[in-house]
Amino acid sequence: MAEKTPPDPEETLMEFPCAFTIKTMGLACNDFEFIAYEIVLRHTPELERKKSIKTKLSKSGKYISVSITMTAESKSHMDAIYQDLTDCEHVLMSL
Repeated sequence: MAEKTPPDPEETLMEFPCAFTIKTMGLACNDFEFIAYEIVLRHTPELERKKSIKTKLSKSGKYISVSITMTAESKSHMDAIYQDLTDCEHVLMSL
């Protein structure tokens, strides 16, 4: 039986650079949209707030989702953004 080689961590089905939308969710508060935007902005300085963000409140108004469309440069670029979102205490989930 042939040995399997582990996949290259940079290997992906996506071609970079590409437009990519990150969706993150948290408790609805005045600052959550700004917090999510600032995290992504650290990694994507050319991000334009008015053009790239959409928000939606849950039916109960308790939660908010923030969708941010950005240019992903590489898998490691995306991984760094998702790691910072995961590390943020205000973020409940990111897709």
